[in-house]
Amino acid sequence: MDLIQSYGLILVVLAAVVGFVMAWGIGANDVANAMGTSVGAKAITLKQAILIAMVFEFAGAYLAGGEVTSTIRKGIIDAGYFTDIPELLVLGMISSLFAAGLWLVIASYKGWPVSTTHSIIGAIVGFTAVGVSSQAVEWIKIGGIVGSWVVTPAISGLIAVGIFLSAKKLILDREHPLLAAVKYIPIYMGLAGFIMALVTIKKGLKHVGLGLPFEQGILLALAIGVVTALIGVFFVRKLSRKMLHSPEAEKMISIEQQNISVERVFAVLMVLTACCMAFAHGSNDVANAIGPLAAVVSVVSNNGQILDNSPLAWWILPLGGFGIVMGLALFGHRVMKTIGQGITHLTPSRGFAAELAAATTVLIASGTGLPISTTQTLVGAVLGVGLAQGLAALNAKTIKTIITSWVITLPAGAFFSIIIFYILKLIFGV
Repeated sequence: MDLIQSYGLILVVLAAVVGFVMAWGIGANDVANAMGTSVGAKAITLKQAILIAMVFEFAGAYLAGGEVTSTIRKGIIDAGYFTDIPELLVLGMISSLFAAGLWLVIASYKGWPVSTTHSIIGAIVGFTAVGVSSQAVEWIKIGGIVGSWVVTPAISGLIAVGIFLSAKKLILDREHPLLAAVKYIPIYMGLAGFIMALVTIKKGLKHVGLGLPFEQGILLALAIGVVTALIGVFFVRKLSRKMLHSPEAEKMISIEQQNISVERVFAVLMVLTACCMAFAHGSNDVANAIGPLAAVVSVVSNNGQILDNSPLAWWILPLGGFGIVMGLALFGHRVMKTIGQGITHLTPSRGFAAELAAATTVLIASGTGLPISTTQTLVGAVLGVGLAQGLAALNAKTIKTIITSWVITLPAGAFFSIIIFYILKLIFGV
């Protein structure tokens, strides 16, 4: 308690600095891998991806990042163990932010797409289990997270295979792809509009008091899906009329040329899905940086009292949003390259299948409480698209490196956190 009263301001400033480092890591890794499919499929350029993500991630983080955040992220540790020793919670959260941020910087530099959520969870578990009590850790939840390493990529991969193979069969492998596109692409657009609207409503707007009851959310998403499909009908018919002025023109235009035009439509779809995912991601995953920071500010502001939920100080959300944007701009290209080019060759139709599968998996997880990583969801979806083309289409070396980085993320976060925790205890004489 004396530590909090004597060094309160210093602890808050220190937490803000390492919170920015963590947000920087989220931008460099999580945001980058979310945009990697669009860049890899050449739907947008690297600069365009960074600009789009900057706008929508910051908007999601700042506008929908939440007025109130859980003091202990994901409930993975029991706050009751810290009631009499709040100073250890403060030092532990600072250690966790620094440790997770440090690991994300290392992983991003190497181009490894790792889970920012698992990084911070590993860090919090590390200092708690070693520095406080192993009984304070909710180990069952940790087991669920480890299980998600297999379940999450498998679900998104299967959905991606289904979406891509259906598009291949219904459109790309047809004798006249453009005519098939007129019939089926609006359906895919409607489905994308529905899923992305539901993800945005459920994962983003709820934080600013615009969250809707389940039934109303479904109805609004359905309406958006129908409108998107109707726009698709107009858009694709206009494209087909432009290319196919007459039945004779259809015969003159090669299937390859028609497929190129169809891929352009999927490229437009990818941009829309990327924008929605960036907004939803910013609103949801910024909590990985601001949650522990908010915990420190709350404990210091309340003279050591630990609250279940704490109102955010006005400066915390902008700090998190700005950190995300900076990380993406400076280091994002490394992870984008791994996701977009390192796993398998992506085209807009394949990238669209992967992005829509990832969004669908996020939606399923949020509805069932399944602990997932957006990174592992997207990587699983890209793997699924690659598998649909045969094993030879996958880069085994890159996949092995990615899986290895997933496995070591939790222990890496824990390892760094324990070291930093004891260094801080030594510095502050606790």
